[in-house]
Amino acid sequence: MSPFLKRLLSASVVLSLSAAGLVLAQNKSDTPNNPFTGNPAAIAAGNATFDGACSACHGLGATGGRGPALNTGNFAHGGDDYEIFQTIQNGVPGTEMPPFAGLPSDQIWQLVTYIKNLSARVSTATAATGDPALGEALFFGKAQCSSCHEVNGRGLDLAVDLSEIGAKPLEAVRDGVLHRNLPRRQGPAPRYLTVTLNDGRVVTGLVRNEDSFGLHLQQRDGQYLLLDRAQIKTTQATPGGVMPSDVGQRLTAGEVDDMVAYLSRQKARDFAAIAKQPIRGGLSYERLVAAKAEPQNWLTYWGDYQGRHFSELKQIDARNVSRLQARWSAPLLGASIVQTTPIVVDGVMYASGPPGDVYVFNAKTGMQIWKFHRKQDVTNPYQINPYNRGVAVLGGRVFVGTLDNLLIALDARTGRQLWEKRIADTMEGYTLTGAPLALKDKIIVGMSGGEMGVRGFLDAYDPATGERLWRFNTVPQAGEPAALTWSGDSWKHGSGATWLTGSYDPDLDLIYWTVGNPGPNNNPDVRKGDNLYTDSVIALDAKSGQLKWHYQFTPNDSHDWDAVQDVVLADKVVDGKPRKVLLHGDRNGFFYMLDRTNGAFLWAKPFVHQTWNKGFSPEGRPIVDPATVATAQGQRVFPAVGGTNFQAPSYDDKTGTFFIMFEDSEGFAASGPAVYEKGKLYTAGRPGARPAASIPPQQGIKALDSSTGEVLWTFPLTRRSFSAGLLGTRGGVLFAASAEGNLIALDMKTGKALWRFQTGSPITASPMSYAVDGQQFVAVPSGNMLFTFALPAADARP
Repeated sequence: MSPFLKRLLSASVVLSLSAAGLVLAQNKSDTPNNPFTGNPAAIAAGNATFDGACSACHGLGATGGRGPALNTGNFAHGGDDYEIFQTIQNGVPGTEMPPFAGLPSDQIWQLVTYIKNLSARVSTATAATGDPALGEALFFGKAQCSSCHEVNGRGLDLAVDLSEIGAKPLEAVRDGVLHRNLPRRQGPAPRYLTVTLNDGRVVTGLVRNEDSFGLHLQQRDGQYLLLDRAQIKTTQATPGGVMPSDVGQRLTAGEVDDMVAYLSRQKARDFAAIAKQPIRGGLSYERLVAAKAEPQNWLTYWGDYQGRHFSELKQIDARNVSRLQARWSAPLLGASIVQTTPIVVDGVMYASGPPGDVYVFNAKTGMQIWKFHRKQDVTNPYQINPYNRGVAVLGGRVFVGTLDNLLIALDARTGRQLWEKRIADTMEGYTLTGAPLALKDKIIVGMSGGEMGVRGFLDAYDPATGERLWRFNTVPQAGEPAALTWSGDSWKHGSGATWLTGSYDPDLDLIYWTVGNPGPNNNPDVRKGDNLYTDSVIALDAKSGQLKWHYQFTPNDSHDWDAVQDVVLADKVVDGKPRKVLLHGDRNGFFYMLDRTNGAFLWAKPFVHQTWNKGFSPEGRPIVDPATVATAQGQRVFPAVGGTNFQAPSYDDKTGTFFIMFEDSEGFAASGPAVYEKGKLYTAGRPGARPAASIPPQQGIKALDSSTGEVLWTFPLTRRSFSAGLLGTRGGVLFAASAEGNLIALDMKTGKALWRFQTGSPITASPMSYAVDGQQFVAVPSGNMLFTFALPAADARP
């Protein structure tokens, strides 16, 4: 055994004995405590382990090298002791940080103690002696700190955010004010560049990212310049560097004390204070309304308020799509696969990754602009569906939800958090997985958890402050008229989730949102009645959240046919009269047309084989065949798990063609006992053998005439997918994602395959399209990668 290992083991034994007593004395909690906090022997042992196992990447003294510096107090994957412990033990997938699961727990705790000690020097001063009010005036005035630094939304974001600087010892705060003894950081030193472009323009900015082909500059107003090296004639570094070196000369000793006193009070980001600061510019509501007029952008989850999921770009067409090439890709790493639909605004792409992550890219090159990560605070041990399907952008803010039900607002320029609101309890089964919908002065958010016996709702929040403006309960409570559609108190666990992004009509000021299945999914006997407003589309007044009308697709659903599919808003001629209609391909196997002004049923037609519905009443109520309802013995029914699902269809408003993924298969409706337990599955299905299907299942893509429901063509797929979707384009190409891992290009007129690309992983998201500098791109996530495609430069034309 080497002397190094002997020293490690010796230190471990001694410290393990002392740790045992400490741990026994502590109260048990969900998060383990560091048993060695401040222990000098543990710090020394951690130092030895670090030098022997970690310094090759992170440098001696953790000053940085191939890996980031760890002596700054800033940790990308969480800075609490247990978060650092987990990072060391589990590694960081997809990076050069390997797991150290073989190290004993005590040894990892010693490493944590050593690392935390590096950025937490003991202060000899007990309190700041200066005047905080004078220090604040200096920070935003004479000292000019706010020309680079931000405190709770005030100032610029060109340097470190100082909203939490007061959590450090006073000496560290003083060193920061005087720009001395600062920890070494990984990578090149920050620098300003003056750039002369080939067209003669001269621009200046802080270098935020660069590679051999591109350069990202952040200007004083916070905006980014995303430059190709080919555009650049010359670059010149700004003399004197970034950080001022004369603070000690410009400020008196008393003024430095005042600054330290002010900054030492900044212990954490104050979201209430941040919300008071205006964020100007960005994506306006007026642009969202007119999204069709700027097809180079993809401004909402569906591309527009109408839910068309269709691109007006036509550079890629049926003649040249065979020459489409992969252009760039980016890893979106995490514990779950990616289901996001990115948003693109003026050459910048905003995409959610696995839950808690938001990535922002140069949409032309794939170079990252910023990344936000929020670790889940609370995890339900029975949590399912750990996905995030996208973000919303409004003004200078980006909005995203988390699995523990935080709605978070970020600065679109920097990724810094502006506010957060916890809107539900994840321990009851609630999660946020859908993309919010941004309106003029509201952010609309739905919830997930329909399999857990929760009670559904749809919320509206103030974009600037996060204040809740209204809530609509999709399962009414006792005393409300619709509560009579639930037997007894079954409404209390009635589900009715709202996790798929809705559509919006600005002229009518109506929000159209679809609602999920009732709970328990498969036992209708415990919740007799129609179970409003589950399996419905609801039309809400955007100002008040009041219900204007509803239409229920599947009353008293016993098959888990949630109605959480896209609703497309279209203007059509029906029976010789112009009408504002709503188009919807439902999981129950029917394609619907409703009048979106009042919810009137116009017609519906099955797009797959169905046996559950004998027809419709004049008001549009389905006539359910009792021989298809779930029972304890079980009954055959078409469709099985559903004719389609939440993945994007696509609607061409010029031809009236509605493209939809489908599955045509037979199911067996069997119910079991319904026992509700908080935070656990509440489905009441009956396990066991099922009879053989009477016909083999089929799946694929169908093109429907939206005026009649007639099938125009069908393209078969070998594997079922209830999450991979479609994108139609004005170039006549339909892009189809598949569970096979293929991105497929089809002729929209005939369904003929024109091109395909195998991504190497099953695709569980839908493609979208955008353009930068006159070049059209198609993007789709696959597994934990985001892929983009474009034509060769020689084929591209404005």
